[in-house]
Amino acid sequence: MSIPVDLGDITDALQRFGSGYLLTTKDGRVKVVTVDPTPDGGGLRVTAPGKGTLANLAGNPAVTLVFPPLDRHGHSMLVDGTATVEGADVLVVPRSAVLHRPAAHADGPLPDDGCGHDCEPVA
Repeated sequence: MSIPVDLGDITDALQRFGSGYLLTTKDGRVKVVTVDPTPDGGGLRVTAPGKGTLANLAGNPAVTLVFPPLDRHGHSMLVDGTATVEGADVLVVPRSAVLHRPAAHADGPLPDDGCGHDCEPVA
């Protein structure tokens, strides 16, 4: 089940997650690094993700940020975007975002407003 996240609500949604993972690719291989992005204008700043990530971005600026659920069978947040290298940092401009969990995890935690297993609001 995927629930779209309004791009304007990503900053608020980030407060419900811990560290995430930045995924980049090069030559068909995926590189994953742990990150703690912070809001920066209309994007998310990743501080010093490492030389391998920066090298991957030189050839392919498409990225995905993955934030796993903090609760068992909770929603993950997936953010697809385009990254720009700024010195040692990366600025990710989101294109789309969703809260996601497989149907098999529908027994996960209910949101505070009680709206049901897979209609969790972001804001």
